[in-house]
Amino acid sequence: MTGVLLLIGVVIIICILSNRFTEKLPIPSLLVFLALGICFGENGVFRIQFNDYQISETICSICLIFIMYYGGFGTNIKAAKSVLAKSVLMSTVGVVLTAGFVGAFVHFCFGIGWLESLLVSSVIASTDAASVFHILRSQRLNLKDNTASLLEIESGSNDPISYMLTVVLVTMLSGKEISIPLMLAQQVVLGIGCGILLGKLSVWALNKFHFNIAQGRTIFVFAVAVLGYALPAFIGGNGYLSVYLCGIILGNAKIPDKREQVHFFDVLTGVCQMMIFFLLGLLVTPTELPAVILPALLIMLFMTLVGRPLATTMILLPFRSSFRQIGVVSWAGLRGVASIVFAIYAVLNGVPLKYNLFNLVFCVVLFSISLQGSLLPWVSKKLKMIDNKADVRRTFNDYQEESDINFVKIHIGTGHPWVGKNLKEIPLPAEFLVTIILRKQDQVVVPNGDTVIQEGDLLVIAGEGFEDRENLTMQEVTVEKGHKWNNLPLSQVPIPKGTLIVMVQRPGETIIPSGDTVIRTGDVLVVARF
Repeated sequence: MTGVLLLIGVVIIICILSNRFTEKLPIPSLLVFLALGICFGENGVFRIQFNDYQISETICSICLIFIMYYGGFGTNIKAAKSVLAKSVLMSTVGVVLTAGFVGAFVHFCFGIGWLESLLVSSVIASTDAASVFHILRSQRLNLKDNTASLLEIESGSNDPISYMLTVVLVTMLSGKEISIPLMLAQQVVLGIGCGILLGKLSVWALNKFHFNIAQGRTIFVFAVAVLGYALPAFIGGNGYLSVYLCGIILGNAKIPDKREQVHFFDVLTGVCQMMIFFLLGLLVTPTELPAVILPALLIMLFMTLVGRPLATTMILLPFRSSFRQIGVVSWAGLRGVASIVFAIYAVLNGVPLKYNLFNLVFCVVLFSISLQGSLLPWVSKKLKMIDNKADVRRTFNDYQEESDINFVKIHIGTGHPWVGKNLKEIPLPAEFLVTIILRKQDQVVVPNGDTVIQEGDLLVIAGEGFEDRENLTMQEVTVEKGHKWNNLPLSQVPIPKGTLIVMVQRPGETIIPSGDTVIRTGDVLVVARF
């Protein structure tokens, strides 16, 4: 147990510290975490023996719950309304068509039985939402014709169909008697019903009740995501479909503390993706991969160049979509985490196949993310699908036109230059607004331009807050007694490269510092890091 926790802690720290550099690489950063897993594995540097498919399936399935939920939560339905029909058809009929085309190729090319071939194709039939979202955001792919929204909904909602096909085929190959229509109906009806019911009830509860603990609403939503999967799965429904719909309802509803939930699930899903790719790298045995590299490459190429383009064309052409859009949507069909999780599910059920299914799917995903993912921006530019006037961030629910509103306070002491002046005479920037004035004897004044400022007033001023940017963060450092910077002029303060002290706050004054400014006990330094 201790060794496992030590390994997890070390790997997450390595992933976080390396993220700044991996973001600049021309390949998806998740491949770096996969490589780390291989490095720690039995054929790697640290030679850790790990082949527990059961625990891997459990961990990856739990992580996939939150990835699916947040995929729904982050999808802006209003922005996607014009492409909603296309997206839903791509995530349902498109998955079935892709599985059928690829299954036929596997059957005729490798001489595998029909059921086994369709199982291989069904496992890899869905598009990976995490990879698509990551590329759209990190590369700022502002695509024409609302293509980004189409890809977001399709990739976020097609895993349940792939999962259902996988379950049906695994059951048939295991020799069990089933009613396929009944099983599919049960999966779909219970999945949709539970997702909508839990989503609606959660929105009502979040707006109705007050949570008396810190971050109570975020904890509540975390529990809802778990319940959104577990409840339908317990009664025979599709848990992934349910949790995705639950996420869509909550993400597109007006609920309190939504921004805190975005920050929480950003971190949680980020850790989940790192953990999954590292675990899969740890689970794979590289010396076994040469036996499946050629079949995996052929399957990936057929799916990318023939199977998915055929399915995409059959669905989007009746909507009079341009061939450029069809080309981008076809190429953006990245395989990912869900495919490997479904492959592990099939392996655990003892389905006999000509090839090791986990290794085969692992290589397909590896080729897909590295080749398709790396070339997606280039393909989009070559097909002239980049819209310089658009902003892909608008298609996500966590996008905001303006920064959050923050509040600052100004105490009007004796001799303050504002004493006795009307509020309209104070030279405040247009972006600042005095919202209330607190006076002695607990008097609260809602001011207007004619309100006179009095000695002892406490002004509460609203303004747009600063948010950390990609290469710039700001923090406060309090200089306490004994601090190594105490009584030093700023020019002698040993600050690291890329760090700048931009402001010094003292009781009663704020200083824009120079090199001669002496740091004193009690100073609050505003430090920018870039």
